[in-house]
Amino acid sequence: MITMLSRLPDNTRGAVLMSLSMAAFTTNDSFMKGVLTEVPIFQALFLRAVLNLVMLYLVLAPVIGPVRFDLARRDWVFVILRSLAEVGASLCFLTALKHVPLANATAIMQTMPLSITIAGWLLFRDALGWRRMVAIFIGFFGVLMIVQPGTDGFSAYGLWAVAAMLCVTVRDIIVRKMHESVPNSTVTFGAIVAVGIVTGILSLGIDWVPMTVKTSAQLFGSAACVLAGYVLSVAVMRVGEMSFISPFRYTALIWALVIGFFAFGEWPNLLALCGAGTIAATGIYTVLREARMKRRAG
Repeated sequence: MITMLSRLPDNTRGAVLMSLSMAAFTTNDSFMKGVLTEVPIFQALFLRAVLNLVMLYLVLAPVIGPVRFDLARRDWVFVILRSLAEVGASLCFLTALKHVPLANATAIMQTMPLSITIAGWLLFRDALGWRRMVAIFIGFFGVLMIVQPGTDGFSAYGLWAVAAMLCVTVRDIIVRKMHESVPNSTVTFGAIVAVGIVTGILSLGIDWVPMTVKTSAQLFGSAACVLAGYVLSVAVMRVGEMSFISPFRYTALIWALVIGFFAFGEWPNLLALCGAGTIAATGIYTVLREARMKRRAG
């Protein structure tokens, strides 16, 4: 497969890698959704963090570089803040995922490019024209179409997915404040350890349940998919033009619909499907518009 990918043009290879990355992350979500039907969320997240930590040192670090601890105090502060945001995102998203369709939760998370654009405009004075502003508001209207407040299709658990999206936005904004010399492996290490410590402490107040062969396999599969998704997302950054590749992140919606239907018998209602389509369309437009503006500035 690697040989076949190497023969493709850079943009095509980048699109394939982005699609595979989204498939890995969505498969991870589906595994965790299965685990949470039998295992408490704190227990599941703690055990996955332990597996991720082992995999980080055995598999991921040789690919993206070793974990380094000789950071400036300022960067350690940002690593810790980012890690806490990761904890919030994990807890909020899995709480939503346990109760709402996989595709709905995934679609809400796909508003991240929109929320990060708004945050960049508010915090860093990034340029933001009226066209992208309108697209962002339409995209967030798509979130309302999925959550559906005030209707029979409303579930308060959908708001947990919105909270997870906000936590991820904070997490990614914090990364912009870090020095570029901070290794990705150290940032990942901080997130894994933070999730492990917080969920380990919280799990002391619950009754742990025995892990069946099925849930153990799902948990291991989740940890492996997170690792694969991260490696693929790093590889994506090294090939092709991001203006061409970035829209393929929305293939996560397709993966979520397919996996949700066949694995859990889920299918979003028409309004939620329209909301997901709205989010994807506005997100793609925002990415392409931003790339065009950067080319003009260049």
